[in-house]
Amino acid sequence: MQYQRLGRLALEVSPLCLGTMNFGWEGQGTSEEDAFRIMDHALDKGINFFDTANVYGRRKDAAPGEGVTEQIIGRWFAQGGNRRERVVLATKVYGGMGDWPNYSGLSALNIRRACDASLRRLQTDHIDLYQMHHIDRRAPWEEIWQAMQQLVDAGKVLYIGSSNFAGIHIVEANEAARSRHFMGLVAEQSLYNLTARTVELEVLPACERYGLGVIPWSPLAGGLLGGALAKATEGRRSDPGFQRRVQEERPKLEAWEKLCADIGERPADVALAWLLANPIVTAPIIGPRTMDQLDGSLRALDISLSAEILRSLDEVFPGPGGEAPEAYAW
Repeated sequence: MQYQRLGRLALEVSPLCLGTMNFGWEGQGTSEEDAFRIMDHALDKGINFFDTANVYGRRKDAAPGEGVTEQIIGRWFAQGGNRRERVVLATKVYGGMGDWPNYSGLSALNIRRACDASLRRLQTDHIDLYQMHHIDRRAPWEEIWQAMQQLVDAGKVLYIGSSNFAGIHIVEANEAARSRHFMGLVAEQSLYNLTARTVELEVLPACERYGLGVIPWSPLAGGLLGGALAKATEGRRSDPGFQRRVQEERPKLEAWEKLCADIGERPADVALAWLLANPIVTAPIIGPRTMDQLDGSLRALDISLSAEILRSLDEVFPGPGGEAPEAYAW
């Protein structure tokens, strides 16, 4: 495994980030036993970057805000064997964790409350990367950064990141942090894949200017880029909603899967390799439900896409045309 720095930091992470969103969803997710095996196997393969969120996981009998996925990870850490010490742990704050006021969003009260609750569930004394799961338009930056600085000063959090921010939010956040002599954002987790390239306009340029590592989520477009035509009836692909997406995108998917077949690689691996070919990308988030899916994702690290292939992919899935404003103006 060849590790790389997370944005401008000295922190080294694996070029694939293990997403845990599938862990703990009753009836459709990965069981705790299988989640333990997947996390152990990820470490064995050199993946040291794990991502979760306080809102992930749900059981039918679970109370709002139980944080099922974080609890699973915490019980895995509790087994010892230097599991916690070997992991760069990222989690998130914003989503609703209760019906009472101040149990969602980015108020200072909720940030402190949510962090302490995540630490308890994760059975750890600190979070390596604490990410704001969404922008909170009601919360002023002085309130957010005061709360985050207190967490950093207390040793509960090392770095602060964002998720689903627009370019302007990244600028505002880091300029407000600069005025407080605070490090500010170090990473942005964005929806980014061949079918969703809007972030190329302003989010990626903002990340590059401020030295943020980019962590793409949904790199396979919810399975659309994972061989949707060849595996049309497997697992969740049989869902009517997914099938509608497949039919809407069929001409592009036919060209996509043919291109992948021509170069002798699986579509899912090419989709990850395309993201990794962008130097601003630190680590796409993979969300394996099985060991085979985890092992399969590692192939992407060995794929080098030529300039010709990258141009062909742009023809199949055109981006916005580059950065703003040149993408739409002279």
